[in-house]
Amino acid sequence: MANTMFTMKLDTELRDEFMAEAAAADRPAAQIMREFMRDFIQKQKDEREYKEFVRHKVEKARGQMLRGEYRTGEEVESIFAEKRARLRRESGKNTL
Repeated sequence: MANTMFTMKLDTELRDEFMAEAAAADRPAAQIMREFMRDFIQKQKDEREYKEFVRHKVEKARGQMLRGEYRTGEEVESIFAEKRARLRRESGKNTL
């Protein structure tokens, strides 16, 4: 991988503190900056991926709603109440 110079302006105090912490960690400042950059890039990619995932789920759910492919909260509760009752009967217990 080819190396490229990257220059940026920093507050003197921030730079001095960063350099001191890098030295205390016995790591080159450039290595830490590369790590920060990689972490930032990955975080941005992950956030975009998640937003796309959520957008897709919302679009799918909206389509289902428009086609009438959904159940009300009451219907879902009724279905699971029946399932819980069946499991109680099958297990011979009334504690569920």
